[in-house]
Amino acid sequence: MYVRQFMTPQVFTVNPEISIADTMALMREKKISRLPVVEKGKLVGFVTDGDLREASPSKATTLSVFELNYLVAKTPIREVALKKVVYCHPDTQIEDAALLMRDHKIGGLPVVDEGKVVGIITGSDILDAFLDIMGFRSPGQRVMIETKDQIGVMSDLAVTTKEFEVNIGSLAVYHLKENKIQILARLQGDRVAEVETSLENKGYKMIK
Repeated sequence: MYVRQFMTPQVFTVNPEISIADTMALMREKKISRLPVVEKGKLVGFVTDGDLREASPSKATTLSVFELNYLVAKTPIREVALKKVVYCHPDTQIEDAALLMRDHKIGGLPVVDEGKVVGIITGSDILDAFLDIMGFRSPGQRVMIETKDQIGVMSDLAVTTKEFEVNIGSLAVYHLKENKIQILARLQGDRVAEVETSLENKGYKMIK
């Protein structure tokens, strides 16, 4: 699974000379929380609504309302935008993008291809990918199997489901301690209960 499958391809960007006030207005209008900063087609920065809140004068300031408005209206976004931008490619694997976000403690990445911003991927997009991998949106019955992590487990599952004409809609594996695994499957068919019984008879533990 790749970033291009989950990214938002429609990207709003700002020029580094646009003001903080205009950037905030754009974010409110488009209902977005982060923007790539682009100059002459090249990614030169990245700004989030959190960056803008930090850059805005606090209520404790001695400046007047007029001075505050002037400051926000005249300060260019380049003054507060992140300069060293962490980004990814459309063909970056989704787990690598997730790792980048986690390691850098950020909620989104610009997606860059041949020097051009072609999309943006966020933590919500990563969550969507996770839900797809776990089969949350797949039809069928949710079945959880616990067993030893050994050769032949997947073969057993495939043979058993085929025997009862049940389709495996999705499959995810979680590794436990003590050389055990849990398999989360979405099974489609009228004889799922028979599959579960057959697997139990073979020594697999069904988690309810």
